[in-house]
Amino acid sequence: MLHVTAIFAGILAFGYIFLSALVIMRRGPAKAALGDGGNEGLSRAIRVHGNFAEYIPFALLLMAINELRGTSHLLLVLAGITLILSRISHAYSLLVAELQTPPRFTFRLLAMVPTFTVLAVLAFCLLLPR
Repeated sequence: MLHVTAIFAGILAFGYIFLSALVIMRRGPAKAALGDGGNEGLSRAIRVHGNFAEYIPFALLLMAINELRGTSHLLLVLAGITLILSRISHAYSLLVAELQTPPRFTFRLLAMVPTFTVLAVLAFCLLLPR
């Protein structure tokens, strides 16, 4: 059974719903049914949502395969927590921190490095013999 992966998939699904709602709420004021209508706030919300949609399914797939192979639940829990925190950091970086003067890119770095580390560690674990 995929107990650990299921918990993180459920938690991350709520993150996806939240990011989807941000995009939807910004479409009306931007008068953009499709695309971003040239609105920077909507463009940023779309990018945060898109980035989440690009990385999280693959990370969850790697988690699930690892869990099926018997990888340590502690490692999987740490990977899941890291994904949640890195996605929060990414959303904050694009929606808040980079709008400050001067822009603060630290939070984007705090999102990219852990996300790629989780993907690399989970991928590496799959290459180890069982």
